[in-house]
Amino acid sequence: MTTKIKCLLLDDELPGLTYLKMLCEQIPGLEIVKAFNDPHKLLDEVPKLDFDLCISDIEMPGIDGLTLAHLLQNKLVIFTTAYKNYAAEAFDIDAVDYITKPVTKERLEKAVAKAIERVHIQDTSKKFIHLNTDKGKALLHFDQIQFVKTALVDSRDKEVHLLDGSLLILKNINFGSLLNLLPNTDFCRVNKKEIVAIKAVQFFNHNEITLSLDENKGKPIVLVLSETYRSEFLTKVKI
Repeated sequence: MTTKIKCLLLDDELPGLTYLKMLCEQIPGLEIVKAFNDPHKLLDEVPKLDFDLCISDIEMPGIDGLTLAHLLQNKLVIFTTAYKNYAAEAFDIDAVDYITKPVTKERLEKAVAKAIERVHIQDTSKKFIHLNTDKGKALLHFDQIQFVKTALVDSRDKEVHLLDGSLLILKNINFGSLLNLLPNTDFCRVNKKEIVAIKAVQFFNHNEITLSLDENKGKPIVLVLSETYRSEFLTKVKI
């Protein structure tokens, strides 16, 4: 089973957005996180959203799709537009693809396939990220993470529990932003306060996930698997 890539949709014209959403819903490898008809609203919500890809129109009032793509930084972008004269600019910013309207399902499927391939390459090539901690800037290696939870002292901070029993305090980062930085296939949010590394899971049932032994407490670590995140977790452990 292939993990779906998570996608935002953006088109300032509602008929175009509705049509794009209908096409995307027919593509098995794509999960629509949210659709927007205003680029400013999309940018306002980006820090709270977990997504891999944005499918966006280019010509929009207020902010164009090319500028938006720069602001999304490391996110993948597929452009849809009625105008052919933006193709060079689109590929200059390393867009996944550039589709001229009217968009067809077949053409969109090809673009999404390219995005899925790029997501998988990113997931396997990156080994660590830089994040701010209570001790300064730190390298957080993906293969050393066991799980992440909301810090007890300040909920804006997150505790990263490592496989060696140590932990890091990440300063002022929300789960949406953190998940955007972690390899999608290797990590999953399991409840409102915790993210788990799939490789750290030893046992699981409908409501609980059991990790390895907590050497400090001498007993296994058990996390709650909430209904909201159950489907995504089950998909990732069955790949």
